Amino acid sequence: MVKSEGGVEDMSPDVTDEDLLTLEELTKRTGLTVRTVRFYTARGLVPPPIRRGRSGYYTAIHVARIELVLELQSHGFTLSAIERYVAGIPEEATPEDISLARTMLAPWQSDLPVEMDHQTLETRAGRKLDDDDIATLQALGVLRLRGEVYLVASNQLAIGVRLLELGFPREVAVAAAAVYSEHGRQMAEELSQVITDKLAPLYLDTDSEHFREILERLKPLSVGGLVSAYEAAMARAARVPPRVRRTSAG
Repeated sequence: MVKSEGGVEDMSPDVTDEDLLTLEELTKRTGLTVRTVRFYTARGLVPPPIRRGRSGYYTAIHVARIELVLELQSHGFTLSAIERYVAGIPEEATPEDISLARTMLAPWQSDLPVEMDHQTLETRAGRKLDDDDIATLQALGVLRLRGEVYLVASNQLAIGVRLLELGFPREVAVAAAAVYSEHGRQMAEELSQVITDKLAPLYLDTDSEHFREILERLKPLSVGGLVSAYEAAMARAARVPPRVRRTSAG
């Protein structure tokens, strides 16, 4: 999508009429009032509507971003904290990308990224951080760059700094990040398929409040199941010497 002269996004070629929602349909889908949707838009939490003539329409991206904001609110985060988090999401993020970010908001997560300049970051880290250190922390997911400042997961900063002190190599962090991204996306797609094939057919109205609540209740259990499966797999892998694993694979 691109900006029109009025500052409202024009429709991109990959958005069809079937994909468009009116403001009334959007409020029904998300449970928000018209006033709240407009407030979110004014604060930059949700993109402006797509203009088709004099009418404004919404898409799956608007729905996904609203659902993310509501999820963050349910975790007790302030509006300013939510604004910082949403500002870090790339404009080109797809509904699936946003949904994955929302899914991985664990129920026990205690804070959101904090904005820091380089000097503040070094003060909080308790040491100097060169370009290679920053790149490693970024690959570890501890921070990401936004303009001239960093968005830092402050509850993970000490862990990342300790890994730097232990000589953790950046290439391993990059490789691990690729694994998290690929398998996280794969898990989200496969779970979505299970819901579509096995759960949705049991309900007449998948847009109902009842069905949405089932999905909301399922989400933290899914995240917990993923963490448990990961911990169990890591424990099993730790019991097998690397040489044995290489031999078996060969």
